[in-house]
Amino acid sequence: MELAEAKLKFIEAWGKLGSEWGINRTMAQVHALLMISPEALTTEEVMAELSISRGNANMTLRDLIDWGLVEKQHKTGERKEFFYAEKDVWTIARRVAEERKKRELTPIIKILDQLGAVEGDAKDPAYKTFKTTVTDINKLANNVNKTLDTMLKAEENWFFGSILKVFK
Repeated sequence: MELAEAKLKFIEAWGKLGSEWGINRTMAQVHALLMISPEALTTEEVMAELSISRGNANMTLRDLIDWGLVEKQHKTGERKEFFYAEKDVWTIARRVAEERKKRELTPIIKILDQLGAVEGDAKDPAYKTFKTTVTDINKLANNVNKTLDTMLKAEENWFFGSILKVFK
């Protein structure tokens, strides 16, 4: 397989993986392109490489910057903006986990905490079922939250060493 073909396969695969994780496919493809590019790229280069519109490229690059996965760079003597992606996979995984936690897990825990305070007759089967279900889901969500916090604070070698211990 030639490098050009391999790059296209990687970009397509990363886009599919991103969409499986709930990230926009184009966002994941732009991220993939920037990850495998040795130099920072301009918006025009991203557009040309992926055959996307300027509006889509601008919006996607802005989202990637918001996620902390891409940074904007300026080059002396250039008016164009250049975009560079973090290359360290562990750092990328942590940033994605942080963003997903902020957008998904934290709000649901807040709602579950509110729902856990529901009042009702302890003898009512509907109340008992609701209360038990919400409490159990809240416990699970909080355990996931603690695990994510541990992962986010951990160094790569410690994290994978700990995971391997679990599977032994």
